[in-house]
Amino acid sequence: MTNSNIVNEGRPMLEIKDLRVLFPVHKAWLPAVDGVSLKAMPGEIIGVVGESGSGKSVMSQSVLRLRDHDTAVKYEGEILFEGEDLLKKPLGEMRSIRGNRISIIFQDPLNSLSPVHTVEGQLSEVLILHKNMTKSEAIDKSIQMLKLTGIPDPEACMKKYPFELSGGMQQRVMIAMALACEPRLLIADEPTTALDVTIQEQILHLIRELNEHMGMSVLFITHDMGAVSRLCHSIKVMYLGQVVEDARTEELFANPLHPYTKGLLACIPHLRVDRGRELPTIQGFVPSLSAIPKGCHFCTRCDQADDRCRELPPPLVEIGEGHFVKCWKCGARDMEGEVRV
Repeated sequence: MTNSNIVNEGRPMLEIKDLRVLFPVHKAWLPAVDGVSLKAMPGEIIGVVGESGSGKSVMSQSVLRLRDHDTAVKYEGEILFEGEDLLKKPLGEMRSIRGNRISIIFQDPLNSLSPVHTVEGQLSEVLILHKNMTKSEAIDKSIQMLKLTGIPDPEACMKKYPFELSGGMQQRVMIAMALACEPRLLIADEPTTALDVTIQEQILHLIRELNEHMGMSVLFITHDMGAVSRLCHSIKVMYLGQVVEDARTEELFANPLHPYTKGLLACIPHLRVDRGRELPTIQGFVPSLSAIPKGCHFCTRCDQADDRCRELPPPLVEIGEGHFVKCWKCGARDMEGEVRV
């Protein structure tokens, strides 16, 4: 996938450097995100994929520091947005950034929208708060945003409560709210979860159109490999808090290297002549934070793992141009510098 809006030179819109996000578990601080780094250029759509428990949502929500209020959390590393480290900003300044310069679409719109306020009240509040609009200006802008998302009768939608809308309509309202202030960065956290296939495709098409129209960067968080193949320019594969493979979309699908990535791709359903064939699965489950393996995080589920995999954590190394992988079996160097292929 290509996009002429991507700026290949200059400062990234978002740059995460060796981010660790730690939570207190059984009197110890355990990493839900463990050394993640990424760069998002202006206009770029980056997909972040992995099973539940891989750290995708914690990583993305850490950009907005959404967990600061309700739980103890520690951050290490840097989250640079337009060159400024968000981890060093006071909470008051973060409130002016959330929903304004950086917005997020949550995976469950019904639980994310207020059930006691109309669409009009919730959409206009964002614009009044961040853009200092009058009530009438905010209503006019809200109607424009609903039209932009493809809602056929935005004036009628404005008067409704979220529970009166279908799942697809709720998600479009969430998107309109997220984009109302024309953010520079959009975080889409599994925005098509629980939607039917037709609505899923409409939402993906809408995000792509708005990305091209507004030139914003997008972090697209999902477990749907098919969705990222159609939407994203590059993909980060996460497992148990770490990026285990990182490549351009075409390269990742054509030449997956990490056993976990291969497993995810094998699990994509296809129309087969032999319809009776059982769909492949990845054995086992994602371990809890208190049971993270000593070596490679994936070693307990990998049929290629050996003693080295179980004892030594592999580094993330560049195997080909722009293609990185964290695996002893895919070209990582051991402690003495020997290449393991």
